[in-house]
Amino acid sequence: MEELRSKVQKLIAPSKGTWGIVLEDLNTGEKWEHNEQELFYAASVIKVPIMAAVFQALERKQLSLSDLISLKKEEYVGGSGVLQHLTPGTSLPLSDIILLMIIQSDNTATNLLIDLVGVENIQQTMKDAGMVYSTFYNKLMLSKPNPLGSNRIAAKDVGILLTKMAQGELVSTEASKLMIDIMKKQQVRDCLPEKLPSPYSNFNNGMPAWEFANKTGWIPGTRHDVGIFFVGNRKLVATVLSEQEDDVLSKRILSQIGNEIYHYLCKEV
Repeated sequence: MEELRSKVQKLIAPSKGTWGIVLEDLNTGEKWEHNEQELFYAASVIKVPIMAAVFQALERKQLSLSDLISLKKEEYVGGSGVLQHLTPGTSLPLSDIILLMIIQSDNTATNLLIDLVGVENIQQTMKDAGMVYSTFYNKLMLSKPNPLGSNRIAAKDVGILLTKMAQGELVSTEASKLMIDIMKKQQVRDCLPEKLPSPYSNFNNGMPAWEFANKTGWIPGTRHDVGIFFVGNRKLVATVLSEQEDDVLSKRILSQIGNEIYHYLCKEV
């Protein structure tokens, strides 16, 4: 991993922004951390521990994936997602609400799930997973945030959460698998995996196929991508957080980092 560390450091060196990075090779146990305890505005990455809290409630039989959730006009919020455009009164199963929160980063779906499981249960799930620096207080897209604090994440915490998921230890083995399957369907693919050969193409020039179970987060000046890379029989957890950087440049650096991770894993297949 030393070569990968060196290449990633060179990529972020010209940046005037702040980067928090944790890369963990789950096959070798090697890990590299950079500003791992630095707190960043969470953006949509907070949706991963929210999903974990929902699956914790499912594990306890407090909820069912088939439960129908009715959409109310007063619960609609802006930003990303399609639920805000659906007819009020529409009902969708809980499984679809979770899916939309992750793969489209749907903010209305996220707030519905926060109401469903409660802020305290999300905070407890984060604590139980070992997220000791990160904080969660607020629903998304609200004009009046909680005076107690904001939603913040540290790369170290996100890395721990994803590693437990990759090892089948987040909530349960089955829940971890389901969460990974959902994250593999995320529709935002223009950060860490942007420059990689298409995993669905037959024209990869002999390069190994890859999958990435991830969640992005973005607001102007802040851009994150976190997830689990799968290349052949190799797995690597990547948490890359950035802030106070030009949006075009941060996206380019993320893409270059993803490319380096992929080629690192290819060498080890």
